[in-house]
Amino acid sequence: MGAKTGLLIYADGEVPDLLRQVKAADLPRTCEMMQRLYAGWEIEQRAGSELGDGVYPPKGMAYAASWPDVEIVCDQRVMIDHPSQLPDYLVAASAGRRLVLHAMHSVVDWLAFAVWEDGLLVRSLSLSPDSGIIENLGEPLPFEGPYWAGDRSADIVHWPDEDEEPYPLPFHPLDLGEEALRALCGFVQEGRPEPDDIDAYGIGLHGFHVRDPHGPDPAEEKETLRKITETMGPPRFYELGPRGSLVERDGL
Repeated sequence: MGAKTGLLIYADGEVPDLLRQVKAADLPRTCEMMQRLYAGWEIEQRAGSELGDGVYPPKGMAYAASWPDVEIVCDQRVMIDHPSQLPDYLVAASAGRRLVLHAMHSVVDWLAFAVWEDGLLVRSLSLSPDSGIIENLGEPLPFEGPYWAGDRSADIVHWPDEDEEPYPLPFHPLDLGEEALRALCGFVQEGRPEPDDIDAYGIGLHGFHVRDPHGPDPAEEKETLRKITETMGPPRFYELGPRGSLVERDGL
């Protein structure tokens, strides 16, 4: 799957501390939360997932869990370039609480995260090598320090025939993304686990199909994607050569 997340967490304190204490999430309570956050949307219960796998649900799905002190929603719709533009109703639901947004996508090396305290945005960062720094609001959080200081430079393997230009950012967004996930949420997705990390695969989430009745028609979106796919050329495959360079190979 690669490093991909679309995660919102509402909490009455530090998220890692609270997630270490949770047990099975109550389904009626979670359904009530979903109806509150997706008011007016079509919501159907589906099979659930674990937090470790559920941080990047299929399109149209959401994985969620609600406990008295902490609530989780995983949904691709929160993967937005400017976290400060998270819909007002989602921010308003964090009144009196902490709200954490974490989103990243390994295909484009994009990372975004944000933290609100009682509805007030205190930190937001969004960046990728192609787009540069998209949003950078508030003071950097302590875990960011070594990255901005240049102590976590990106280790990049270049494509064949590609000029070895310097990486356009002082660090790799996905490296910072894993550090942000640990610091803000208590676990990592693909980074090296540490003894104090939460077992994200031990936290169950309920599953829901969620559709905005005023949003685009799914059948039309599927047909558009099919037409785009038909215009694409055949895939190309690469493997690491003996000296760490990428070498193109034939087929699978």
